[in-house]
Amino acid sequence: MSATFPNPRKLLTAPTVAMLPRVGDSLSFLYLENVRVVQDDTGVCARVERGDGDVDRVYLPVASLACVLLGTGTSVTQPAMATCARHNTTVLWTGAGGVRMYSAAQSGDLTTRWLERQVHAWADEKTRAAVARRMYELRFDESVPEETTPAGLRGMEGHRMKTLYRSLAEKYRMRGFKRNYDPENWDRQNPVNQALSAANTALYGAVHSAILALGCSPALGFVHSGKQHSFVYDIADLYKANHTVPLAFALHRSNNPDRDARMRLREEFRLYRLMPRVVFDIQRLLEPDSDTVELDDVEDPDEVELVHLWDPDIGPVEAGVNHSDEWEG
Repeated sequence: MSATFPNPRKLLTAPTVAMLPRVGDSLSFLYLENVRVVQDDTGVCARVERGDGDVDRVYLPVASLACVLLGTGTSVTQPAMATCARHNTTVLWTGAGGVRMYSAAQSGDLTTRWLERQVHAWADEKTRAAVARRMYELRFDESVPEETTPAGLRGMEGHRMKTLYRSLAEKYRMRGFKRNYDPENWDRQNPVNQALSAANTALYGAVHSAILALGCSPALGFVHSGKQHSFVYDIADLYKANHTVPLAFALHRSNNPDRDARMRLREEFRLYRLMPRVVFDIQRLLEPDSDTVELDDVEDPDEVELVHLWDPDIGPVEAGVNHSDEWEG
């Protein structure tokens, strides 16, 4: 349950939004199971009762965690959840081994500036298709003609992934490998499928936390559609070919593939600085023409996160003010 975490201090380049240094510098994810998460005088900790009646405590660095995955046998108290919310730490409830993602909790103290950009890009068919093409280009480092249709993108993506699976199966001498996700028969699956499912769900959790930290909607996907996590699947797909798929095949002889996959993936988040990359890529997809800035140039969070009223003619209007011209004495 415990682990050694990185603490990156500075992004080389970062978009101009106040919460990005927090989520970009965060420690990706931490998976817990069979513990009770509570708040005590010191901080948020995971409690485990031993057979002799004593209680072990492991304190969680929620201020520097992007995401906490709560697996089976876990419970969490209201004060602990309040602390996570104050630090914008996303809490996800998952299935055994972190394989299924059921729901998420997020702080309400978020700006809507990137949600509004997401909605503008999603609501128009042309801009939505343009974002889908940019996703393919980011994923495979290959330019796509503007006239490429979503059906064409799906065919190209399917061909690339099928080729990747085939090459990795040949590399590890796994003839006849087939991708299979069956949580009802988890123990009957081979280690590669178990590792891939566990790694993908952990990746979903980290991506979900980045999306929520930006204030975007996990439901408004540009390639995927129809699920509350559609945008999560969109963004996570950008990193599977380079990270979760090769990692899963490398664990083809593991005795505990789901645990090993989570630990190895967390290490890759540290080595390759994937959390800053996830945040950066989301913003580049939604606003491709904006300039990058240094981390020290981000705006004051007290100015960015103020709520305002919408006006189509004059722009944002101050909220929390009675705008009536009539005085009621």
